[in-house]
Amino acid sequence: MRKLGRFIALAGVLALGAGAASVSASDKLYIYTENFPPYNMSATGRAFEHNGNEIDGICSEMVKAILENSGLDYVIKLRNWDYGYKRALQKPNHGIFCTTYTDERAPNFKWVGPLTQNLWTIFAAGGTNLKIDKLEDTRGMLYGGYRNDVMTNYLLDRGYEVSAMESDDINPKRLELGQVDLWIADRLAGPYFASQQDVEGLEPVYSFNETELYLAMNPGTSDDIIQKLQQSLQTIKDNGMFQAIETKYGL
Repeated sequence: MRKLGRFIALAGVLALGAGAASVSASDKLYIYTENFPPYNMSATGRAFEHNGNEIDGICSEMVKAILENSGLDYVIKLRNWDYGYKRALQKPNHGIFCTTYTDERAPNFKWVGPLTQNLWTIFAAGGTNLKIDKLEDTRGMLYGGYRNDVMTNYLLDRGYEVSAMESDDINPKRLELGQVDLWIADRLAGPYFASQQDVEGLEPVYSFNETELYLAMNPGTSDDIIQKLQQSLQTIKDNGMFQAIETKYGL
């Protein structure tokens, strides 16, 4: 009888272990980002990355620190924004960073953050004498934008004319060549993109709408995972890692 009891107990432990392994496997996270320096970027200069070790940037380092601290199994890949955004919308345990929190987007995701802020900025070609006092002053001008980007959608929703591309990194050259009148981008990211395309002298002519950036997870992701990620964010804030990343990038 004792042997039978021990066998049952052992079987119970094994079953629990198998169940834990199953939960762990099913809880693997698939996280996407894009080339959006200095927030997220390929460390090798490639358009796509399959390995998180080849992805740098403010948000990338923060998200990797959060995931490592959480103990969850994960992969991070760098793709274009439209691809990663759609995956995060459609598949549980899939997410994307850094993305802007808005009231319109709020129901579409579960949010981990905030991680950092950005400032929407309108850039004009070098040597411009354009003066902008309010966004309305740009009505009738053609913007260069980025498909499914929150800034591009903001303009489109308000009736502004935007030529949206699959990748934002070609917009500085389009602006320099006069193919568009203006380019809307982040105040920090804009100059990075321009320098990568050997475009110099673009001028920030108007900034507005400072927003917060988050890791956005598919709403089918369990609340336990979201809580664990949010707690992990608090841990790296408490232990100084979060601030060290900000300091590294001059924030």
